Amino acid sequence: MLADDHPFVLLGVRAALEMHAGVTIVGEAATPGSLIKLLQSTPCDVLVTDLRMPDASGAVEDGLDLVRRIRCGWPLLRIVVMTALTNTAILRAIVSDGVVSTLSKMETTDELWQAIEASGKGEVYVGRSIIEALAQPGDDACDLPPASRLSRRQVEVIRMSVRGQSISEIAVALGCHRRTVSRQKREAMAKLGVTNDPGLFAYVRAYGVYES
Repeated sequence: MLADDHPFVLLGVRAALEMHAGVTIVGEAATPGSLIKLLQSTPCDVLVTDLRMPDASGAVEDGLDLVRRIRCGWPLLRIVVMTALTNTAILRAIVSDGVVSTLSKMETTDELWQAIEASGKGEVYVGRSIIEALAQPGDDACDLPPASRLSRRQVEVIRMSVRGQSISEIAVALGCHRRTVSRQKREAMAKLGVTNDPGLFAYVRAYGVYES
């Protein structure tokens, strides 16, 4: 299912996706209200949607609220958000959700397909442009959670995790149990205000991690 208030965007995305075998576009919507109605009447596996669309009156609904409504009403639906927004606070909120795939409208259709494939498998995809945008320090540093300093061991775990090492590899390197590493990583992410690995990667790239 596709949702965007720009007809040419819908046309382009439809044309790109219909080139892939096994893809069926079951419906299109141009407003939040029409999208909700379509979801109520039409089953689908993956929704590709713009984040901010005007309603019938022309008012623009909060895109985060729309995504939350859809997730609440259709918890099994996989969502891919395509957005032109560059506000890092909003982007961080979407990425930190841990369920919704996100990419910029500037990405290629190949990357859109990667996001759809990942979502269809129950995975989360974050586009390169989104990660790069979140990795740029900006004026929204005041949005960071207050408890952003970690213990020495938490810093070690996070830095090794961001370098691509698995929980098992980190446990071997630090000489501790996997459960201990998992707990330290989980507690560190809670302090940093992120809930998934893409959000963690973006945070560390932008702000680093520091010992308390």
